[in-house]
Amino acid sequence: MAIRLTALMLDTQNQNYHIALFKGKGIRKVIYKKEWWFSVLDIVGVLTDSPQPKTYWAKMKKRDAALLQPFPFWEQLKMSAEDSKMRETDCANTEGILRIIQSIPSPKAEPLKRWLAKVGYERIQEVENPELATKRAKLLYKLKGYPEDWIEKRMRGIAIREELTDEWQKRGAENERDYEILTAEISKATFGVTPSEYKKVKGLKRHNLRDHMDDFELILTMLGERTTTEIHRTRDSKGLPRLKDDARAGGQIAGTARKQIERKIGRSVVSGNNFLKTKSITHKKLKTSAVPRITTCLRRQVRGMADKVKI
Repeated sequence: MAIRLTALMLDTQNQNYHIALFKGKGIRKVIYKKEWWFSVLDIVGVLTDSPQPKTYWAKMKKRDAALLQPFPFWEQLKMSAEDSKMRETDCANTEGILRIIQSIPSPKAEPLKRWLAKVGYERIQEVENPELATKRAKLLYKLKGYPEDWIEKRMRGIAIREELTDEWQKRGAENERDYEILTAEISKATFGVTPSEYKKVKGLKRHNLRDHMDDFELILTMLGERTTTEIHRTRDSKGLPRLKDDARAGGQIAGTARKQIERKIGRSVVSGNNFLKTKSITHKKLKTSAVPRITTCLRRQVRGMADKVKI
């Protein structure tokens, strides 16, 4: 599969970075280990204009000892060659490609190197001042066309999610797989589907599910995760089995709220809608008069169900 490589090019007029395309340059890519891996030779060819990217790449590996061995920056994967046959070629994921670019002494690679330095500096700033990360995330969503009210819900959801994962880490969730299991428990109890199943409903592949949720979906996700966090703390749960029980209980509270909302509005909250094909993202807004009623409904639901949870 070939794509047009997206790169960050420097705008010399205002010294800002913006997205540009290497027009007409096909970059082969393949899914491997659940992420995209790109042909190193194709990218080297684009960034150096070398008529022999294979030779150029070989010289790069001799100059930079860290690139000489495949792991961790690149691996050999089978891709379609010029003769249409599947042949092994050097490939790298996004992190590996960005590392390789740093070793390319080409003027065309310089804007990317400067961008990497800028991103690194911004990341250090965010570690020192986490509020900056939130501001930048809001700006990115705004540039994508999301409305302000949706962005505020999304930001709040991110904060609630981080609070929950912090609890999981402290209470015995050991790796990403454990987080996936616990998240699936909440989602299944809230919406009747796991996140992977939900992505299929929305026609998503390698996209962030929550970036394609509407207001109801975001609110119920927050309700399930915030409730789960509180149950963990109240029960002082430790270990994956008990955390799973809590996640299911938290999700059930949100799931009951979802069912009540569906009865009131006469449709399913679980929606196949996504924002993949919309240039300007628009949301169906609730009537102003309906918002207080729904908020009150959710509050009552949380109080009522929380009393039934065995703490």
